[in-house]
Amino acid sequence: MQRVGNAGRRRASRRAGAIGVAAAAVALLTLSACTSNNGGSGDVKSPAAHNHNLSTGSSSSASAPTSTAAQPAVITTPAAEAVSPAKPVTVGIQNGKLTAVTMLNPAGRKVRGALSADGTSWHNTEELGYSKTYRITAKGVNGDGSTVSKKARVTTVTPDNQTMPYLVDLYGSALDNGGTYGVGMVVKIHFDELVNRARAERALQVTTTPSVTGGWYWEDDQNVYWRPQHYYAPGTTVSVTAKVYGVNVGPGLYGQADKTASFKIGARHYSVADAKTHKVKVYFDNKLVRTMPTSMGQGGTVQGKNGPIYLWTMPGTYTVLGHENPATMSSDSYGLPANSPLGYAPEKVYWSTKISTDGIYLHQLDTTVWAQGHQNVSHGCLNLNLKNAKWYYQHSRVGDVVKVVHSGGPRLKFWQGGQWDVPWSDWLQHSALN
Repeated sequence: MQRVGNAGRRRASRRAGAIGVAAAAVALLTLSACTSNNGGSGDVKSPAAHNHNLSTGSSSSASAPTSTAAQPAVITTPAAEAVSPAKPVTVGIQNGKLTAVTMLNPAGRKVRGALSADGTSWHNTEELGYSKTYRITAKGVNGDGSTVSKKARVTTVTPDNQTMPYLVDLYGSALDNGGTYGVGMVVKIHFDELVNRARAERALQVTTTPSVTGGWYWEDDQNVYWRPQHYYAPGTTVSVTAKVYGVNVGPGLYGQADKTASFKIGARHYSVADAKTHKVKVYFDNKLVRTMPTSMGQGGTVQGKNGPIYLWTMPGTYTVLGHENPATMSSDSYGLPANSPLGYAPEKVYWSTKISTDGIYLHQLDTTVWAQGHQNVSHGCLNLNLKNAKWYYQHSRVGDVVKVVHSGGPRLKFWQGGQWDVPWSDWLQHSALN
């Protein structure tokens, strides 16, 4: 979050005067700025446009022929006093050509810009800053070679506050730009301020090659998720963009910076953990490559500090969230005191692959090897022997799918990482634009 104080705003000066009908065609020089943004104008007031007369170097003549090109030349400033710094300011000319346009920032540095090939328009090519006034000098020529010029000022919006978007995975780790993820990868965007969902969503974009059907799901006013309707096909490229700079995403709230990340989808890794057979079957590209004996959640509930705690490995569709070697685990971390009958003190657990936000892992635990493949005795994790835990740790990636079946207890919840358990029709209803 970044606080920004109100800065003084300078209005463009007014000047008006009659112009005689010129012997040559008189150019019309127009200055304008795009004032709309994806989030709307918000709290920014939009006073009426300032119209200015443009003087030329030609003299007036009562006997000059009249034409549509001999109308008084007028400059107009943007319709809104405060414009979005992310939208290009455009200078245009009619009945003539621009020869030079200079835009200076408050420090006197030239703002980069580009003149169109036909010389009829110019726009800045670098983003402007918030709460700044820019000075513009535009010069052009009429068809007869006489010169025209105009000076104007443009002031950008002053936010009351700004918000930064963070592109992360379900575990909260930043997306690995250029990285590779599993076919069940779910993208999350976290805003560090409360936003207007609809305004913010209009500034978000996901593009894929090949094209896939997907959608946004708002958990609350700070967190939104994107997933495809079906698992990605291996080899798909995904680009995520939060283009929020200059966008009004709440009362007086604007985006602090744009964020983007691209990644690739790897081979199809899909695992099925069966609580009845006590086995985890791992498939690569639909081929069974490994069967691992496991001991899963023993079932039932135990009273914790904040209410009952389920001891099942809850049924549902999980994805790999991360890898820890070792992970430090304790029953206190999920509300079960270490000194309770089923509690345990912090301990280091090796070759741990995390699949839920509240701490379910596939991990090594030699003390339950006797039960692995035969009996469920854990607090919810999937216990494996050293060889299998290490193999899965080394051969899985974030976004790989792990489906838990034939287990008791409630289904995996959204906040635990159960995004794939939301029916597609329900998922679409959580978009702010539906």
